[in-house]
Amino acid sequence: MPRPPAKRPPSKPDRDGPVWIYGRHAVAAVLTNRTRHQHKLLATKNALDWLKEHGLEIGIEPVTPKLLDDSLPAGAVHQGLAVKVAPLPDYKLDDVCDPAKPGPVVILDQVTDPQNIGAIFRAAAAFGAQAIIAQDRRTPPLSGALAKAAVGAVETVPFVSVVNISRSLTRLQEIGFHTAGLAGEGATSLPEFKSDRPVALVLGAEGKGLRELVRETCETLVSIPIAPDVESLNVASAASISLYALTRG
Repeated sequence: MPRPPAKRPPSKPDRDGPVWIYGRHAVAAVLTNRTRHQHKLLATKNALDWLKEHGLEIGIEPVTPKLLDDSLPAGAVHQGLAVKVAPLPDYKLDDVCDPAKPGPVVILDQVTDPQNIGAIFRAAAAFGAQAIIAQDRRTPPLSGALAKAAVGAVETVPFVSVVNISRSLTRLQEIGFHTAGLAGEGATSLPEFKSDRPVALVLGAEGKGLRELVRETCETLVSIPIAPDVESLNVASAASISLYALTRG
């Protein structure tokens, strides 16, 4: 019998070329981010009026909604605004994660859904997270639906792309962070979790949870107390609850 084809390892998402950001709040955040190089801005008349109302008067000719539809991926909910931009700067863990600064660090272990990642960016911005760390091969580019779900937070929360999550957790421990993995079976209830060090919160993919080596590298496993008839929470919802609990004091 012929052998089944060998599985290819996941390919690394292309983050080197220009990308489209769309949606009113996401584009407005790009326009105020001086580190972003903009290639092309497309806007309908209504969207330009909206930008002006929000203090951003842009001197370009408006385009039709159809031109925007034709320029973007099928189904993109652009709200009359899209901008083609260069990728964000590459951040290194040691450059943006500092235990002397306020705010937790968020680590994503194989979380791949763009909507969830975008929502986690939004929560990270809301609760003052220092950075989001994720594996380079597993994370989609910070554009499109992800950036729209983040409502501009990809422009304000540094993103660190790493090769190995476990090694990154070890490095965070070395520089002074307490690594806490969120798991349903975590022995420590999140409301009772205390640390005298800033926290690096690790979130696993829905269903699979944290990988074994990542779980073993975490210093503490924490859990969110929920009703027994509910199996688990959406990872973005869990991130919001956890970040609130970690920063409430």
